[in-house]
Amino acid sequence: MDKLLYLTHTRPDISFSVSYLSQFLSKPNDKHFEGAKRILRYIKGSISVGIFMPTVSDFKLKGYTDSDWAGCLDSRKSVFAYCFYLDNSLISWKSKKQQVVARSSAEVEYREMALGACEAQWLIYLMHNL
Repeated sequence: MDKLLYLTHTRPDISFSVSYLSQFLSKPNDKHFEGAKRILRYIKGSISVGIFMPTVSDFKLKGYTDSDWAGCLDSRKSVFAYCFYLDNSLISWKSKKQQVVARSSAEVEYREMALGACEAQWLIYLMHNL
């Protein structure tokens, strides 16, 4: 599983699947093993997929956030995600289950927008230093 987690740094398309499977590392069963094999088959069939970084850039940062209220069917916790692009190149992304069960969809949206804003602020700070 460690190698799959490492691979998510360059393959954001498998991030959600790998993070979902990693929840069950302490007590895996046959369904989880089948899920891991399915991810490996997908990777084998899509070797050429990856992150494209062009040589010319206008340094325009764009960010998107999204969440789903009580999206995890196992724990009823919400799952949130964000991604940031530098022009058309994906430079930062995250998909994670929230720590607490939210009472409303507005609470979930507020939490994920706050986390997305923190990431945007950090990226702007990083770009100024570079």
